[in-house]
Amino acid sequence: MNKQALNFKDITIAFGGLKAIDSLSFDVKEGEIVGIIGPNGAGKTTLFNIISRFYKQDTGKIEVFGEDVSSLKPHDVINKGIVRTFQNVELFKHMTVLDNLLIGQHRNLNYNIFSSLIMTRRVKRIEEDAKKRAFEILNILGIGNYAYYYPINLPYGIQKKVELARALISNPKILILDEPAAGMNDTETIDLSNKLKELKDKFNLTIIVIEHHMPFVMNICDRVVVLNFGKKIAEGTPNEIKTNPQVIEAYLG
Repeated sequence: MNKQALNFKDITIAFGGLKAIDSLSFDVKEGEIVGIIGPNGAGKTTLFNIISRFYKQDTGKIEVFGEDVSSLKPHDVINKGIVRTFQNVELFKHMTVLDNLLIGQHRNLNYNIFSSLIMTRRVKRIEEDAKKRAFEILNILGIGNYAYYYPINLPYGIQKKVELARALISNPKILILDEPAAGMNDTETIDLSNKLKELKDKFNLTIIVIEHHMPFVMNICDRVVVLNFGKKIAEGTPNEIKTNPQVIEAYLG
C-alpha cells in the first residue's frame, strides 16, 4: 500500500470573516493523481496557495511524507520537493524557453558566485549538464523545437507546456498543477493527459491537479476531491464523482 505523500488535517483559512477553506481534510497517496474540482469560488486555488505556503492557514496542519510543513516558507516547501504551476502562466516572457528552464534548475546547481564569475571548468560542465537536462524535458513534452523562442511569442497552450517543463526540471516529488489544460484544444488536451500519466511513472511523481475540463479530470485522475464554498462535499473515484448527487447539483449539473 502506498504511503501518504500529502495529508491535510482540518485546514481552515478566512479572508475578512469569509471562510475560503473550511475544516478541509483529505490525503494524497504517493504515486496518485488527485483532481480538485468545484465551481468558481470553491476554494481550489486558495488550497494550492496554502500548500505552496503563499497563504498560511488559520487552523489545521499539512504533512508531506509524514513531516509537518505548516509553518514553512515557500522556498522551504520547494526544498521538500513540492513544485507548482499557476492558473495564469508565470514565465519570464522575454527570456528564451531554454533560459526559463535553466532558471528552474538554479537551486540544484552546486557552485558558488565566485566560480560562476570566472567560469571554471567545473562550472562549465555543470551548466552543460543543466542544458542537456533542459532539452531532455522539453523533448519529452514535445516542445524541444521551441527552446530558443521567447514565451511571449508562443501560443498559450505551448506556454503552459513550457511552465510544466520548468516545474519538472526542478525534480519534484509532488507536482501541483493549476488548470494545466487551459488554452489547449481537444487534441492538445488528450496529448497532455497521456503525457502526465507517462511523466508520473517516469519521474515517480505524485500529482494534484485543478482543472475545469471534466473529461480531462475523469481520464487522468485516480481520485477526485470536490469543493464547494470551501468545504469538501465529495471524494472518490471519477466514476463515483460523476454519479454523486451533491456534485451534480453543485458543479456537474
